[in-house]
Amino acid sequence: MDRTPKQQMLAGDLYDPDDPELHADHRTARDWMARYNAAAAETPAIRREILRERFASVGDGAVVRPPFHCDYGLHISLGAHVFLNFGCVILDCAPVSIGERTQIGPGVQILTPDHPREPGPREAGLEFARAIRIGRNVWIGGGALILPGVTVGDDAIVGAGSVVTRDVPAGATVVGNPARVLAARTPPAPEA
Repeated sequence: MDRTPKQQMLAGDLYDPDDPELHADHRTARDWMARYNAAAAETPAIRREILRERFASVGDGAVVRPPFHCDYGLHISLGAHVFLNFGCVILDCAPVSIGERTQIGPGVQILTPDHPREPGPREAGLEFARAIRIGRNVWIGGGALILPGVTVGDDAIVGAGSVVTRDVPAGATVVGNPARVLAARTPPAPEA
């Protein structure tokens, strides 16, 4: 049974991004983004309702400050009280999930699409995508890049401007290009 390019994309297989169905989804997302970004002066509650029209899920109290840009929107899930600051980009050719109470600084890019390393498929215009999972209570500093297939564990910190190419352990702090673990944090001892 032949799969559509959209089905191939969501399965993480090579696909043709010039497919008419994907172009139609892009046009719909573009129109939705224009409306969402024009709602910058509206309350967070009104903007949250607009997010719920497009995203896979949006938790209570989630805030995405315009301008915001995405590929489709359909594959983005936000937990409760997630905060994305101005100018974030989520290229959601594969699912992107962001856990509750995670805070994301301005200009952060979360990028699921990737390109073949072999020249033939790349020249043919094929690409693939890998899901990104960001845990709960994560802090991602401004201008950071989260690359395809990365998982950021709960309570982690990603330093501003970092390029995250590998999974980030829960509770770790990563910085740099490529991002490396700076320090593992241990929770404070309970007070007696």
